[in-house]
Amino acid sequence: MISRLLALILALTSFTVAAPPVKFQISPVSSSEKTGLHVLPMHIGGRVLQRGAESAPSYERQWPGTYFDTAFIGPDVYFKLGSGDAILKITLDQSSQSLTKPAPGLYVIRGLTNKHHDLRLEVITESQAGPTSFDGFFAPRSAKPDTPHSYPLQIEFIGDSHTVGYGNTSPKRECTEDEVWATTDTSQGIAPLVARPFHADYQVNAISGRGIVRNYNGFPGDTLPAAYPFTLLDHTSRYDNPDWRPQVIVVSLGTNDFSTPLHAGEKWKTRDELHADYEQTYAEFLHQLRARNPKAYFILWATEMSDGEILAEVQKVADRVRSAGEKQISVVPVKELEVTGCNYHPSLTDDRKIADAIVAAIKAKN
Repeated sequence: MISRLLALILALTSFTVAAPPVKFQISPVSSSEKTGLHVLPMHIGGRVLQRGAESAPSYERQWPGTYFDTAFIGPDVYFKLGSGDAILKITLDQSSQSLTKPAPGLYVIRGLTNKHHDLRLEVITESQAGPTSFDGFFAPRSAKPDTPHSYPLQIEFIGDSHTVGYGNTSPKRECTEDEVWATTDTSQGIAPLVARPFHADYQVNAISGRGIVRNYNGFPGDTLPAAYPFTLLDHTSRYDNPDWRPQVIVVSLGTNDFSTPLHAGEKWKTRDELHADYEQTYAEFLHQLRARNPKAYFILWATEMSDGEILAEVQKVADRVRSAGEKQISVVPVKELEVTGCNYHPSLTDDRKIADAIVAAIKAKN
C-alpha cells in the first residue's frame, strides 16, 4: 500500500517548479492597526495544545520542529505571537527570515504582490525549558484566504538530539548552552530533508539527551518513551490526533543510552543488564507504535558511534520484533559522519547524509 502511494507521489512531484524568491519585511503592529482582520485557515505540523476561546485560539507547543502553514491572496498578511522564547523561521513563498526571541504581539508583512502567497511559521530551535505559543494568521480586508498546501504522505520522526538538529549550524564543536540553543535548526535537519522529496507532512517527536531507558550520562528525567504520549512535556494532556496516522515512522534512539559509561547508583550493574533493558523496552515501544499505526513502515537508523554498540543494539531490537511477527521494518546504518556540530553532533552535511540514507530506504519500498 505504501509502495503505490510513494509511486504516485514521486510521479506527481517530479515536475514541481519553485516560485521565485519574494523580498519581504516583518514589522510589529501598533494597537490602532488591529481592527478589521479576519482569521486565515492554517495547517499545523506537529503536536499542539489548543487553548483559549474558539474565536481566538492559542496553540501551545513544545516538541521541536512545529510549523504553521497558511495561504492567502493579497498584499498584506498578519500573524500573532504568544509567550515563550523561541527562534522562528518565517518563510514566504521561497524566501525566509528568522526572528530570535520576538516579543509577543501582532506582526505584519506588507507590500507584496496581489496574488497567491504561501506562508509558513516554524519553530527551529528546542523548547525543553517550556512551551511557546502561536496565536494564528490574519488577513486584512484587502486580502482573502486561499487553500494551504495539502500533504499526501505523513512521516513521523522519533529520536534524540540528532533528530532535533542539536547545534547543527554551529561553526565549532565546543559550545555553551546558549550557543547550542542558538545554533540548533530543526528546519535544516533530518526530518524536513526526508519529507521534502515526498512533499510530506512531518512531526519531530524528539528530545535532546533522552534515550530508551537511560538519558545522557544517566541524568534523571523522562526517557523518550515516557514523554512520547503527551502533547507537552509536563504530562498534562495526552496526544490524540485522529488526523495523524503516519505511513512512515523513523526512529533513532540509543545514542544517549550507550554513549557514556554506567555510574555507581544507576539501576544497571553491568552493560549486559543495560543492553537487556534497552532491547526489551525498545521492542515494547515499537509494539505500542504498531498498535497505534497498523499500516506504518518503521525505519530504525543508527550510527556506528560507541564502537558500534549503538548500531548492534538497534539491530538486536529489529531482530527481536521481527521474530515476534513484525514485517514492516528496516534498519539503516549511518557511517562516517563528521560530527562538527556542537558537542560533536551531526553537522548540516551529516544531516543531509543521514536524510539521504532514510530517503533511499523509503524509496526502496516503492
